Amino acid sequence: MKFSKYTTKSTEEIFRIFKTSGKGLSTKEVESRQRIYGFNEVKLKEISLFDILVRQFKSPFFYLLLIAAIIAFLIGERMEGLTIIVFVIINVLLGFFQEAKAVKAASILKQYLPPKTKVFRDGREKEIIQKFLVPGDVVFIEAGNIIPADLRIIKCKKFLVDESVLSGESVPVPKNFQNLSKEATEIFEAKNIAFGGTSVLSGEAEGVVIGTGRKTVIGEIAKLTGETVRESVYEKNLLSLCRLILKIVLLTITFVFLVNLIIKGKSNFLDFLIFSIALIVSIIPEALPVVVTFAFSQGAITLAKKKVIVKRLSAIEDLGDIEVLCTDKTGTLTENKLELEKIFASDPNKCLLYGLLASPYIKEDIESVKNPFDLALFKKASPEIRQYLKKVKSISEIPFDPFRLKNSVLLDNIDGNRILIVKGAPEIILKISSTFGDFRKSEIEGEIEKEGKGGKRVLAIGFKKFDKEEFSEAEEKDLIFLGYFSFRDPLKKRAKETIQLAEKMGLQIKILTGDSKEVAGKIAEEIGLIKNPEKVILGENLEGLSDKDFEKTCHEFSVFARVSPKTKFRIVETLQKKYEVGFLGEGINDAPALKAANVAIAVKEGADISREVSDIILLKKDLRVIVDGIREGRQIFSNINKYIKCTLASNFGNFYSIAAISLIIPFLPMLPSQILLVNLLSDFPLIAVASDSIDIEELKKPKLYQLNRFILLVVFLALTSSIFDFIFFAIFHRVEPSLLQTLWFVESILTEILLIFSIRTSRFFLKAKFPSFPLLILSVLTILITIFLPFTNFGREFFHFVSPPKPALFIVFALLASYLSLSEIIKLIYFHYLRTPTELNRNSL
Repeated sequence: MKFSKYTTKSTEEIFRIFKTSGKGLSTKEVESRQRIYGFNEVKLKEISLFDILVRQFKSPFFYLLLIAAIIAFLIGERMEGLTIIVFVIINVLLGFFQEAKAVKAASILKQYLPPKTKVFRDGREKEIIQKFLVPGDVVFIEAGNIIPADLRIIKCKKFLVDESVLSGESVPVPKNFQNLSKEATEIFEAKNIAFGGTSVLSGEAEGVVIGTGRKTVIGEIAKLTGETVRESVYEKNLLSLCRLILKIVLLTITFVFLVNLIIKGKSNFLDFLIFSIALIVSIIPEALPVVVTFAFSQGAITLAKKKVIVKRLSAIEDLGDIEVLCTDKTGTLTENKLELEKIFASDPNKCLLYGLLASPYIKEDIESVKNPFDLALFKKASPEIRQYLKKVKSISEIPFDPFRLKNSVLLDNIDGNRILIVKGAPEIILKISSTFGDFRKSEIEGEIEKEGKGGKRVLAIGFKKFDKEEFSEAEEKDLIFLGYFSFRDPLKKRAKETIQLAEKMGLQIKILTGDSKEVAGKIAEEIGLIKNPEKVILGENLEGLSDKDFEKTCHEFSVFARVSPKTKFRIVETLQKKYEVGFLGEGINDAPALKAANVAIAVKEGADISREVSDIILLKKDLRVIVDGIREGRQIFSNINKYIKCTLASNFGNFYSIAAISLIIPFLPMLPSQILLVNLLSDFPLIAVASDSIDIEELKKPKLYQLNRFILLVVFLALTSSIFDFIFFAIFHRVEPSLLQTLWFVESILTEILLIFSIRTSRFFLKAKFPSFPLLILSVLTILITIFLPFTNFGREFFHFVSPPKPALFIVFALLASYLSLSEIIKLIYFHYLRTPTELNRNSL
């Protein structure tokens, strides 16, 4: 192993080998090394344009069309064969351009999420994109980070790492910086090496980069693997649907073909074979992959503009499926821009100073601190306090974590004493304090309760003199209660409106927060999530419940306060028994709940491990951003299903009509080239359905997207289409073959266009939201081509059309109006019994 030789080296030897120091590399040296070692990334084989093009020729539709073209050429129908080849090329190009667009969209989205890491460069700490790391860089890592490269640890404090990604063992591995007496040849032996791709569970460390990119252990493994593509449930359902349709069609057409041979003999065997193949192609929804790909790629780009990044296109489906969204309130419902409103203490200046002494400012610059509490305190500090902070050094500390709800720091030479300062949730600090200065404990508790009921966030502080060099959590007791800070965190302007939108969409919002019961209740009441601010349950009250009572409570309550990571995980698992659950998290403590959720959502600024396990990343932490993303996901699937409903109803109706009528009349009711032209022209507006606007009731219930939910409607509409095809045949069966074929061509396309505008809404079609611009334009263009093509020399020469007389066209238009009316009646009756009156009366978005 390449890391082995560094395990026995001391820190000084590592510095000498890599020509670096504790201050890191210079910018000039980094540039030189990047030319030698390249970027710190493992590039897997990317999908090329050629790969996408080749994929288009692997479709069963392509093979069917190709067989039809070959047969046409063999029997001397060169024009027919050439026409089919043209359709093959058009279909291939359509699929190619849309899939290439989707791949490009996915690559653009990756640019939104470049992982970053802290390094020492030019003698100071910087945050850089991980791909620019080079051997010799000195990196700082802490809890929640994914380690960016292979590192030889040179400093660490209570450093635990999860190496399961490499070893398969989930037990945390403690690390140290001591050089080993013997070279470690296995990963589990290398206690002073932090391997790239593993995650930090606790503590912090500094390390020198010893391997980047493919020179890391995980990079070597990546050489042997490729990127895994997850197939979503929806994609599997679509594939199953297409296979089912193909089986039904092949059985039907085989039956029709054999009956035709029995009735008409072998005289037109090859002609009818081409016709049969064209008929099969006409019913298969071959544009479905294009529609899905187009909808996904456009949706992903739209979501990115709304600050929602999907890590894989099929995650859009998951986003639309969410029925319950579990989220924190801080930053999603509030601005997370805290303002210090009050210092409750006998000595406010000392309280403020000690509050800052227990913060990261004693070791970091103001710009690098992300804790809004400390930032608010720092803004109130006088120049004298800020100068004093620079002189103080910490001896030891235990950082804040959501289990403890506090952080502690041991400092030397504070007013001539060594002191231990503990800062955290007020109930925790009160519990471990024994002295309360000028105040009674009950008085302090009453004041804190008032602050909470007013929606204020409270942070308390205590301290004591301490003689030892190190301290443990058990020694955080018998403190002198110094005081508390009260902070105001204003609501986001659209928070209340967002809750109302979620309610309209049938989306349940549940707040899971580490804040107090009073604060959580006040915020939830202000945004309209709950009516009674007391309707909040504490995490500690949940822990002792039986599974049955726990489940009942999870459904009954919308606000959960002081919730531990373990309880968050259990809440998510419990809700999943009935709902599709989305969980928004950002800290390392959220990782278990994120892994358990149906849809894991993290914020860009969250811990590396939270972003790693998430399907969706928010560039802006705001509940409205998530709700808008869920609405976009539901809209995409509503539009995909419009295409499926329309194409199945229309195609199945025409398929059985043409197949049945072909057995009765002595000529083909439509030529193969005409069937393929109908298929192609009707697909253009159908593809545009992916960008269509939708009604609010379409956003109400994600389970309505399931394909089996609308099969009955498809059957009714297909029967309606077949009835009008037979009526058409009854009227025109005595006219010459070329005229009947021309009129049926016109009727087939126009009925499909009308069906699009009928089926795009569950309401009367004129009361629906106005269709999208692409759908409207392509529909009008298709109608014009359909009507005027038979009157052109091109239509007559290539597709054997004839110019239809005006009376015949008027009859066709009258049939179309009747068809639309009956389809609307069937649709409205169907949705009347499917939906509730409340849902039907909702206003559109």
